Amino acid sequence: MASFLSSIALPVALCAVALVLMLGLINMMRGGSPNRSQTLMRWRVLLQFVAIVITMLAIWALGR
Repeated sequence: MASFLSSIALPVALCAVALVLMLGLINMMRGGSPNRSQTLMRWRVLLQFVAIVITMLAIWALGR
């Protein structure tokens, strides 16, 4: 389980956070909709929370 979390789940979660962050930055630079920026920011925060939970689970599983 620790191997799956640290080698697959965590990189996927981090890439998802980076992708949403880039989409938000592109939207802001192009002067896009403020509502879309808010939605992307909410998704980024949620994905960051998921990435932190996966990180903590991986650390816990590696310590067992």
